[in-house]
Amino acid sequence: MHIWVIQVLEQVLLNLRFIKEVFELLFGAVFYFFEAFVRLFVPHTRKDVEGEVALVTGAANGLGKRIANELGRLGATLVLWDVNWEALDRTAKELRRNLDVRVYAYACDCSRRTEVYRVAEMVKREVGDVSILVNNAGVVTGKYTFTEAPDILVDRTLRLNVAAHFWTYKAFLPAMIERNHGHLVCVSCHGGLFAMNGLAYCASKFAAIGFAESIALELLVLKKEGIKTTIVYPYLFDTTMFQGCRTWPFLLPIMNHREAAKMIVDAVLREKMHLMLPGSLYFLMALKFMPAKLGIIFISFFGGLDLMDHFQGVPIPTSTYKRTLHEL
Repeated sequence: MHIWVIQVLEQVLLNLRFIKEVFELLFGAVFYFFEAFVRLFVPHTRKDVEGEVALVTGAANGLGKRIANELGRLGATLVLWDVNWEALDRTAKELRRNLDVRVYAYACDCSRRTEVYRVAEMVKREVGDVSILVNNAGVVTGKYTFTEAPDILVDRTLRLNVAAHFWTYKAFLPAMIERNHGHLVCVSCHGGLFAMNGLAYCASKFAAIGFAESIALELLVLKKEGIKTTIVYPYLFDTTMFQGCRTWPFLLPIMNHREAAKMIVDAVLREKMHLMLPGSLYFLMALKFMPAKLGIIFISFFGGLDLMDHFQGVPIPTSTYKRTLHEL
């Protein structure tokens, strides 16, 4: 008799718990949907990053340089990483002349785990804990079909576009977790949302996005709400990295990288988790849910099948340094 009563009570409790969880689901869905709708018209206020230590990889040229410039204009201490020593030196000197902030530069090949850890220790010792980490460094392949691509290029793509994110997070995330404060920024690519012909490197971008999203969920479970994440899905920029690419200018224009940098930093300040550039990429996400053959027709219409036909490419970056550049 007593056992039967206990079993009935346990079943009642299980049912009540289920009802509670369903109520929380429905309430949360309605609340967050309404919040997202309101945010379309009333965006988050921008947070203050003055005094934060912002590290940007791939900061010698292009988008990385402009992101660093925008963060520096807002008062953040800048830590610049790049494999190209000469360009990094010029960028660091230019930012010091134009900005009233501290600028540190370290030549680092982010694809090499031991080098990332070594330079990261130098940054912690000489600058302090990094509170904004922008993983921007990357390499684009597009001149070859997958079977024609040299193994060294495939290996470099995976190590720089994916593995480097693991090593930089390993180096700087523990301090953020300890203080429950920081911001992780993953600059990925539209190729991480849907594949394009001639871009086998899309696999590396899919992986980078998956990694960034999994870390965001891990931080949520750890109740580290003070650490924010932003994942950026850009299309093409007017930099040498995408030189020669052709696109449909009305819907998918090649973006000015200076304007893109401003939008990325604004997304960080407003603590947006996802940012697609240009905004028309949100519409193209619908291709993921279309019948396969219908999706291919649309991809062909928007130039996804011949996007890289005239891609000129850039040389595989190599180390051009023998020492590190410190703050002058």
